[in-house]
Parts: sequence; C-alpha cells; structure tokens
Amino acid sequence: MEPANEANGSEHYHLPKRPKLSTSSLITDSEIRDEFIHHQPGIARINNGSFGSCPASIIAAQKRWQLRFLQQPDDFFINHLQKGILHSRTIIRDVINAEHVEEVSLVDNATTAAAIVLQHVGWAFAEGRFQKGDAVVMLHCAFQAVKKSIEAYVTRAGGSVIVVQLPFPLRSEEEIVADFRKALAKGKANGKKVRLAIIDHITSMPCVVIPVKDLVKICREEGVDRVFVDAAHAIGSVNVDVREIGADFYVSNLHKWFFCPPSVAFLYCRKSPVSPDLHHPVVSHEYGNGLAIESAWIGTRDYSSQLVIPEVVEFINRFEGGIEGIRMRNHNAVIEMGEMLADAWGTMLGCPPDMSPSMAMVGLPASLRVLSDTDALNLRTRLRDKFGVEVPIHYQEIKEELRDGDACVTGYARISHQVYNTVDDYIKLKDAILQLVRDGVTCKMLRPE
Repeated sequence: MEPANEANGSEHYHLPKRPKLSTSSLITDSEIRDEFIHHQPGIARINNGSFGSCPASIIAAQKRWQLRFLQQPDDFFINHLQKGILHSRTIIRDVINAEHVEEVSLVDNATTAAAIVLQHVGWAFAEGRFQKGDAVVMLHCAFQAVKKSIEAYVTRAGGSVIVVQLPFPLRSEEEIVADFRKALAKGKANGKKVRLAIIDHITSMPCVVIPVKDLVKICREEGVDRVFVDAAHAIGSVNVDVREIGADFYVSNLHKWFFCPPSVAFLYCRKSPVSPDLHHPVVSHEYGNGLAIESAWIGTRDYSSQLVIPEVVEFINRFEGGIEGIRMRNHNAVIEMGEMLADAWGTMLGCPPDMSPSMAMVGLPASLRVLSDTDALNLRTRLRDKFGVEVPIHYQEIKEELRDGDACVTGYARISHQVYNTVDDYIKLKDAILQLVRDGVTCKMLRPE
C-alpha cells in the first residue's frame, strides 16, 4: 500500500492485519536465537534497556537501504528517501494513535527530541513570551541529557527549574502524584506560572512506570502551559496511545524496545498554534516547512534506521500477539526473574509489578555495601569483567531516619527482559552475586587503588 499523502494527515496508512498464524508459522526459539546470534557469546545480556537489540533480519534490511543510497545517491535522494520516511512516519502514527501524520517526526533519539522541545521553550523565555522566573517542572531522575538541555536552553534564558523528588523504593502511584502536586504548587507561588512539565513515562534509574495520564491531567487542571513526556523506554515496553495520554509532546526511542537499529526515535507534537515554532536544532534548507519535514532532511547522512520501520513491523508480527504479545511476555518474565533473584538474595523488588515495564529493580544484598554511584559502577564492572554479566547497578541513598543499621538495601540491579533472554542469563547473575557475598566482597574492595 502506498503511504498517505503528506498534505492530507487524515488519510491513514493501515497496518496490515496480523494473519492468524498457525503454530508452525510463528517464529521459533531457534529462529530467535539466529536473529540475535551476533550478540557476544558468553555474556548474560540483561540490559536491553540501555541500547536495545536489533535482529539480524533488520540489520540485513538496513544494509540493503544503505546500499541503495551508495549505488545511486541522486536517484535515492530525489525519488525514494522522502517517500520512505513518510511511509515510516505513517506507520508510527497508527501505532501510537496520533491523529495526523504531520504530528509525527523521526529524529535520532530522545536527546534530540528534548533539544527540540526545550529550544522552543527557551526561545519563549528569551523573546519575553514567558516571564523570567516562570518554571519548568521535572522529576529528579530525569535523563541527564534532558537536565543539560534545560541548562542550555531554559535556565540561561531566565527560566527556573523545580525538581520533583521521586520516592524510591515505591509502594504506590499515589506517592508520585502527591509529590508532583507539591512541585506544581511551588511553581505557581508568588504569581509565577509553570510553563512546561517534563514527565518520564518510564524512569531509567531507578526504573518505574510513572502514572503519566494522571500527571498530564493534573497539569491541565493546574494550568501548566505545555507537557513533554520523555518516554525513551516506552514503545514496545508499555502501551502508547498519545491521544489518550494527552501530552503536547511525546518522544520514544524506536531502537530500545521496538527492534530498530540505532538510532531512531519518534517525536509526537500535538497539532496546535505553537507547531510552526518547533524546529530541528540542525538547520537545513527545509527550515520553515514544519518539524517533520525539517527532521527528514538534516543534510547528507545515513537515514536507514528510519527507513527499516516497515520491516521491523513485519518482524514483530512474526510473534504471537505482535508487539502486545511481546510486551506482555517480557513483563511477566522480568517480574518472575526479579522475584527469583530477590528471593535468592533475601531482598525485594523496588516497586510493585504493575509499576515495572519490561525492566525491574531488584534489591542487592546489603552486605555488598553499595554506598555511592562509584560503588555501583565498580560492581557493574566486576560483574561484566569477571562473571560475564551485563546489568546496570543503581545506588539509592537512604534517608538517615529510615536507616536500619547496616541492613538497608542501597543497591539495586536493573534487569531487562527481551525476546532473546533465557532463564540461564538470570541464574548467572544470581550466582555471581551470591559468590561475591560468600567471598565477603564489599564494594570498597572493588575500588581502584
């Protein structure tokens, strides 16, 4: 089917309905192993959350796109590139339930999307449309690149920043909602306004699914001008319906949980009067033609990761239930493995299962004494170098009044589950931690001389 016409965002490209696959036509365990055979042997790779994973068939499709460009660049640029990107955008529009194709731009990653949104907000401060001292509200565990973009674009233009401290470990969504309301009230004090709220859909470290629809609704009730949802981990890991969520801007990486090669993300910008004022930070000859068109040409570069999206959808539909089936199985498996690890280590999960996506935070034995971010990094390095386990380690400072002697859990392993993982990956992590405990190892011993 031909992609929809750019000029008519109401025409939808309808994804081909998944055929009812017989058991014999579903992707097999052997075929899954072949798709990820390029992964380094001997490594328990339980960190899909950081960089994702690209199947061999998609890598092959990407190489075909790259070769098409190299064979005849002029023909590719004039006759194929923009049509291909529009096709991909149209598919993503329907996957996320956006209304118009022009609301969907393809960019390199969530970092680029944050720069686009915060550049826009920074201009509003610099040009006097927002008042000095008006606020941007964000979670304290926002991605570091988002914090730096606020510094680069907003605070230097006169905006203030209010940080919501995310409690962790968590027991309920109400804890997040209560602290978020307090931050909005602080931003509106003394007659000031909250001009932008930045809400993670899934925080990275620690990993928690945020009640994003509830927080967006609160923002609307409290008169927040614009809401940007940083959902770097979302698509393929949780359900994404941008119209239901209701934010002004929503970004998610397609290379983390959606099987695209790195790097590519979609940025949804709800159609509004401010839409023409959104621009890609790399200015090309398409400047002024709308963000989606600007993003589709930022000079000569490799656009293949954006062009393989149709092939990625075909790969996903080889699994029972498509992306929803993958998401459900990954969530169930990561919770099962997390509970197995917590039981073996005498700890617990960092938040309830329904607040975990395809990742889970598992408490580490207190005897390891993870007492700083440096300790967490050194433990992660030891697990990689000595045990062949790739997993992020999180240090969580405990308030003094909550301490219980030396028995407090201050370290967490953030485990991921993707279709290529097996139980043996998690047993390898379990045994590695138990061996360190048996050997009396503490993180202080892992520090370099």
